[in-house]
Amino acid sequence: MGHLIVEQVVTVDGYAEDADGGISFFGAMGDDLTPNEPGQVELLERVDAILLGRRTYGMFADYWPKADPVVEPVAEPIARLPKYVASNTLDTAPWGEGAIEVLRGEAAESVAALKDRAGSIIVWGSLTLTDALFAAGLVDELRLRVVPAVIGTGRSFTPAGLGERRLRLDDVVAYPGGLVTMQYAVR
Repeated sequence: MGHLIVEQVVTVDGYAEDADGGISFFGAMGDDLTPNEPGQVELLERVDAILLGRRTYGMFADYWPKADPVVEPVAEPIARLPKYVASNTLDTAPWGEGAIEVLRGEAAESVAALKDRAGSIIVWGSLTLTDALFAAGLVDELRLRVVPAVIGTGRSFTPAGLGERRLRLDDVVAYPGGLVTMQYAVR
């Protein structure tokens, strides 16, 4: 079976969305919170595919197919890697000049089958999708990019009622502007 990595950008108090469903707290990072932060290209070198939920797919598809790899080094691996979107509402998933595969049906079942054939997969954001993946025990690695901000209320990066999951800290990197990236193995 493959390896599923979930990466979330969260506030210090553990929120991945503000109360209005936005991510304005990303701005608290300045230059530290960019896709080109050290470690992101290296992360993409060890994955075989990218998986997105419907909403995150929309944000990515609007930006990344046109991104300049000279300006944004992660644009090259994002363009090269196979991409999938989990959705029962999309008929097609355009990506630049082409399209990416749409996974239909129950998310946990579709992603379990994808893990078997795709190898190492990264999921960014995609909170509804990652809720299902956490609940089904499909997450192997959790990467948290913690921004130096608290917002007091919003949407956690894990589903309510998940219960305890044990993690093993594998890596921590702190950046000058206050961003801290933590990598955990999910037991």
